[in-house]
Amino acid sequence: MNVVLNHAESGFRAGEYTFTDTDFQVIATLANREFGLFLQASKKSLVYSRLARRLRALHLESFRQYCDLLQAPAGREELPHLLSALTTNVTHFFREKHHFDQLREEILPPIMARAKEGASIRIWSAACSAGQEAYCMAATVLDVCPDAHRLDVKILATDIDPVVLETAKAGRYPMDQLGAIELTSRGNMIDANETDENMFSIRGKTRALVTFATLNLVDAWPMRRPFDVIMCRNAAIYFDKATQARLWSRFAGALTSDGFLMIGHSERLSGEAASRFRSIGVTAYQRTS
Repeated sequence: MNVVLNHAESGFRAGEYTFTDTDFQVIATLANREFGLFLQASKKSLVYSRLARRLRALHLESFRQYCDLLQAPAGREELPHLLSALTTNVTHFFREKHHFDQLREEILPPIMARAKEGASIRIWSAACSAGQEAYCMAATVLDVCPDAHRLDVKILATDIDPVVLETAKAGRYPMDQLGAIELTSRGNMIDANETDENMFSIRGKTRALVTFATLNLVDAWPMRRPFDVIMCRNAAIYFDKATQARLWSRFAGALTSDGFLMIGHSERLSGEAASRFRSIGVTAYQRTS
């Protein structure tokens, strides 16, 4: 749906619903408070097109009714749907492949050597979406250390959206996503016993390395053990600059003293955290302090 917004108007009607500035502000304020999302006024038409689907599904007649629902006690159940509508869960296997190449060739070999000596290794996929990133991290670990699933190596994969996490936990994907997985990685990743010609499943030993959980990055983090590697890509773009700076600092504090952080291609470290890392590649950093 293409919605043309006249910023001189207090609201606009696009087919079905009137969407006023007040309606937008209610949604933007709630999204920021609950999820840390930063919705600029320029996103008003996008918010309309995304949420109009929810109004239809709920058989509501106006955005005012939707705002009333969000602010009522029953609105807590609508929040996951609001989040899914406002964020874009677009990902694929081995997205930004250079990160996985660097993990395989430079970062993981000394880390997995420590694992073989009995060390506990912890890795975090901090915005895992439907699970592709986390499973790619697990497959890369297995490339470096085929026995990793028998060692004290664990990958935590979290996302704020419980809907996409259900796909992640199931570990089954449409066959059209298989092409993104190189032939050399398929042995560690793909269950050869899958019988559905339209789907493929992630192999058991790869899945065994990964634990999925719902987590809002702007809330308190329950994890206490530091991570050796954190990958958080294309999540901070939804936050304002102050929230981004706080997030980078929190990641620094959640890493081991020489741990590694990988972020999205359009993201940059900012705030005090920028002085706590050194660049080791394209949007890849190592903690220094």
